[in-house]
Amino acid sequence: MKRLLTLLLVIAMMATLVTGCGSKDEPAAEGDAGALKIGVLIYKYDDTYISTVRQALEAEGSADGDVELIMNDGQGDQAKQNDQLDILIEKKVDALIVNIVDIGAAKSAIEKAEEAGIPVVFFNREPDEDVLKAYDKVRFVGTKPEEAGIIQGEMMAEVWKEGGYDRNGDDVLQYVMLKGDADNPEAIARTEYSIKTLNDNGVKTEELGLQVANWDTDKAYAAVEAWLGKDGEKIEFVVANNDGMASGAISALQNAGYNSGDDDKYIPVFGVDATEEAVNLIGKGEMTGTVKQDGAGMAKAVFALAKNAAQGKDFLEGLSYEYDETEVSVRIPYQAFK
Repeated sequence: MKRLLTLLLVIAMMATLVTGCGSKDEPAAEGDAGALKIGVLIYKYDDTYISTVRQALEAEGSADGDVELIMNDGQGDQAKQNDQLDILIEKKVDALIVNIVDIGAAKSAIEKAEEAGIPVVFFNREPDEDVLKAYDKVRFVGTKPEEAGIIQGEMMAEVWKEGGYDRNGDDVLQYVMLKGDADNPEAIARTEYSIKTLNDNGVKTEELGLQVANWDTDKAYAAVEAWLGKDGEKIEFVVANNDGMASGAISALQNAGYNSGDDDKYIPVFGVDATEEAVNLIGKGEMTGTVKQDGAGMAKAVFALAKNAAQGKDFLEGLSYEYDETEVSVRIPYQAFK
């Protein structure tokens, strides 16, 4: 009987120990749940430049054990992104990072975030200043829209003045323009300022064609293919708002016998973003120049501002970034690459 009682006592003590170990695991689980949750809305994962920002942003999150990033691919569909936003708000995330599909939808997104008391950091695709300022917990991280166009124009002026590209000898640069989006501020500014800068540098220009190709490689290919069929002997430069469209343009040019290593059949092509593909094309002499948009730098700034906001701090507390004249936007500088 004594042995039986001893055995029962040992079993009871072991059960107590197991229960005790289980209760010790609970705080650890609560600690994980207590990590800052930041919802991330990306307009389209397969956009060449945005994918570099997304990957850098994910790397920032992986390196920070205090933050959980909840990633979402809008797939270029604003209705889908609206649903994703609603779900993140229901999950009571601590902050939102938004790369909006349609800039016109930013106002509604901000109103939803404000109602839930959630701070927001927009990036890359810039809402109007008055829309950003409608809620005091909203900031924007991006570039100066006109800066890429200015740098692109300066590169083009330099190449034109080197000589050899005035195919008809009229001292006028005939070009075709691939525009990213009809209403996007970046696309509008890059289109305008690239040519304005050329003109300011004393280069006369003539536009042979302009196509809104929605930042898309295939649409750019189709546009350039059509232009070559119509004005193939007149086109002297191809100007693209991004490297994805520049790549499409180069494929169309190469199919027509241009930009394949023969200096006599070379049409300069300029893009924006300095993607890996563009850098390789420039290295092979098939593309002329691009404008580097620092994806990793943008991701670092976006993550830092969002983490501060998620903690209830001022967006810029302890950071080296500064606002521009709007007092709500942080700008990441561009650089020429050729």
